[in-house]
Amino acid sequence: MQNNFSYPLKLEDISSSSKLYNISATNDELLFIASVLKVPSVKSFQAAIEVVLNKSKHLINLTGCLDAMVEQTSIISLENFLRPYHSEFTRTYDTKMTQAQRRELEEFEDINADIPDIMENDTIDIKAVALEALALELDDFPKQKGEFFSYTPDFDINADKAENPFAVLKKLKK
Repeated sequence: MQNNFSYPLKLEDISSSSKLYNISATNDELLFIASVLKVPSVKSFQAAIEVVLNKSKHLINLTGCLDAMVEQTSIISLENFLRPYHSEFTRTYDTKMTQAQRRELEEFEDINADIPDIMENDTIDIKAVALEALALELDDFPKQKGEFFSYTPDFDINADKAENPFAVLKKLKK
């Protein structure tokens, strides 16, 4: 699948002074986002992402805020509904780290440690970062407000319980 939602930033284009990128998805991009997220549709998608390079530490910090309106299907009523999403996110990229170094850090660092991501081909795709932030916010089991799951079995739950083999002995004792 061709990526129709991309805004790559090259390392050489990122400076140590903060730069703000405002992203707004076009209609074609909204269709692409919906297909990636596997939802009926995405009505809107905007993000503001601030990018800063810390040359001395070889780190790039991304701080972003996104707003999206996503149409989802309720797992209870099977009806489509719109849900707004608002998310703030941060990502850190190490400009010098290799895949092997990252694996080593993951192996020996605390599980809660914030290990920087790796830049691939000295590039960061900021639209992909924003899309990932939205994907992480989506409900795994979407339902509309006020909906809840209830189940009433068509059979007696206690009818299938096996009788205790020692119950016969209890009867004999009396």
